[in-house]
Amino acid sequence: MERFAGLAAVVTACTIWGLSPLFYRALAGVPALEVLAHRTLWSFVFFAIVILLTGRGARVRAALGSRREMGLLLVAAAMVSTNWFLFIFAVQSGQTIESSLGYYIFPLLAGAIGWAVLREGMGRLQGLGFALAAAAVTFIAVWHGVLPWMALALAGTFAAYGLAKRGVSSGPVTSVFAEMIWILPLALLWIAGAQLAGWGGPGAGAFGGPDTWLLVLSGPLTGVPFMLFSHAAKSLRYSTVGVAFYVNPTLQFLVAVLAFGEAFTPAEGVAFPLIWAGVALYSIGLVRQERRAASTSSGEAQTVR
Repeated sequence: MERFAGLAAVVTACTIWGLSPLFYRALAGVPALEVLAHRTLWSFVFFAIVILLTGRGARVRAALGSRREMGLLLVAAAMVSTNWFLFIFAVQSGQTIESSLGYYIFPLLAGAIGWAVLREGMGRLQGLGFALAAAAVTFIAVWHGVLPWMALALAGTFAAYGLAKRGVSSGPVTSVFAEMIWILPLALLWIAGAQLAGWGGPGAGAFGGPDTWLLVLSGPLTGVPFMLFSHAAKSLRYSTVGVAFYVNPTLQFLVAVLAFGEAFTPAEGVAFPLIWAGVALYSIGLVRQERRAASTSSGEAQTVR
């Protein structure tokens, strides 16, 4: 029952993320930086309520009292806020297909970083999956004459965010709340500038207008799937969570093509099947690696007995 609940949680979280371009496209009249500022503010409010209701205040104080912890969370905050901005900008500017490409690439890039930086093992299938993803990016770059910078930036910032969070001892809710503390002053400053001085250009100062409730809703829309995903990560095998993550970019891709009518060029027609093949190989390799690790642990336990 616990595994079923975990699977339902991760699929729900990734479905919300995958359909979120519909939400941010509805805010296309509001400058991306202002949407980001409100997303930060209302995410902070959401997590503050969760922390008060769950009695996590002591954990927050412990995180705030550690220079090392807060230093890592500053890096994480910079990476996640950049990732959020790029995603919002991509959706608003008609680059949702490239956004989905970035989130397809992310787990493969994270695996490569784990191998190169953290000296984690990478099986043959996982390496082949990464190679296919690299081939897809290269093909797009050659076809268009430019690298898919948006996709690479989205994948890179999210991978860097995960790398920074590896050294954080605080739980996911506590650490994200601490990250919001770092960037909240900038968010409040930008909201004030947008409201009072029109920072951001046409559409600025949206709070108080017809988009007000959408801006407020960006907080729960950020917090709820994050908490569901964190719950799933505790109750499911890592490989299961990793494979389920691909619901997110798949839905983004479908929304881009079917709802937004974004052009699916011949370059994407070649690159995306390469990415999908790479994802399949990487996922199979990850599942096999986890099974071997579980088998080894079971064998060691039997020996001890």
